[in-house]
Amino acid sequence: MELNEVLLKRRSIRKFTDEKVSEEDIEKLLHAAMSGPSACNKTPWEFYMVTDEDILNKLHSASRYTDIEAPLAIVVCGNLSKALPLQLADFWVQDTSAATENILLCACNLELGAVWCGIYPQKNPVKKVQEILGLPEKHIPLNVVYIGHPAEEREPRDQYDIKKVHRI
Repeated sequence: MELNEVLLKRRSIRKFTDEKVSEEDIEKLLHAAMSGPSACNKTPWEFYMVTDEDILNKLHSASRYTDIEAPLAIVVCGNLSKALPLQLADFWVQDTSAATENILLCACNLELGAVWCGIYPQKNPVKKVQEILGLPEKHIPLNVVYIGHPAEEREPRDQYDIKKVHRI
């Protein structure tokens, strides 16, 4: 697909078939994620691949937005031990957000469905995901991206709105 086509076609998919995501596609998703920009190239990201059914079921209760049935979840985390120092430390959020968007676009290009379920900055969901996955203290979950073969189809859309463009 052409880039513009992928951008417009990418939609949040919340219903998936039981078909597993291939290891080849998982590898492509991870390569896409780690191709994202990163402030000062610190790459303060960690990716937890969840395919275990018991852990996937536990993630359903992490927040009110994570009750999604999918064969794969990628938990995108910021690694604070690799973040920029002092007042620049929160750039990990931008870095991991860029990585997440790359995952979503790559999934669309692979004709997989995906949905980004936010975790950070909600304190309780962050703590729940850390506990469920046994994350190190410095690995902060930004989101859970559920991925699979779509069991629903959503029309492409263009949300361009000239009223939100300001020329100075």
